[in-house]
Amino acid sequence: MYSQSIQKLIKIFTKFPTIGPRTAARFVFYLLKLPKEEIDNLISVISQLKADVKICKLCFIPFQNESELCEICSSQRRNKNLLCLVEKEIDLNSIEKTKKYSGLYFILGGTISNLKKKDIEKLKIKELEQRIKTDLKIKEIIIATNSTTEGQSTALYLERLLQPFNKKITRLARGLPIGGELEYADEETLSSALENRRSIV
Repeated sequence: MYSQSIQKLIKIFTKFPTIGPRTAARFVFYLLKLPKEEIDNLISVISQLKADVKICKLCFIPFQNESELCEICSSQRRNKNLLCLVEKEIDLNSIEKTKKYSGLYFILGGTISNLKKKDIEKLKIKELEQRIKTDLKIKEIIIATNSTTEGQSTALYLERLLQPFNKKITRLARGLPIGGELEYADEETLSSALENRRSIV
């Protein structure tokens, strides 16, 4: 049986995405082997992360500068007519790497499964609706959710939600494998999915 301190830290690590109890335990025992200086540095970096990084009020990506908006949302070079909806921050980063998309983004904050109310409440639906209502420059909304079951359910929910706004709604082309996630797609596949996106509305 692990000590109370070890169990407490394992419990914290299991709250991280995709981290189970075994992996969490490995993290804890790895930390125990580190010199005190490295532990102190880790604590300092985490504290600085919370102090220096803020969330963009338009797209909800974490960023670090003096502005209220991230570099993408504040850039005059971006296409203000396009709004791409992604599940999480890493999906935005994957699309940016392709250098094939020049529009704006909105991070949903997750997915829904079988339209469960608790899942829907986790998404930034109200913020998305407000964004579309107030930003009259948006002409096309690209639903770039993953090809997983949850991603597909989320896409269908968004399609119905967005139809009353009378915007062009498109989805990524089927170059992405069923069950696959954007963060694992190669840049060529993702570029093709963007360029050949299909219109829904």
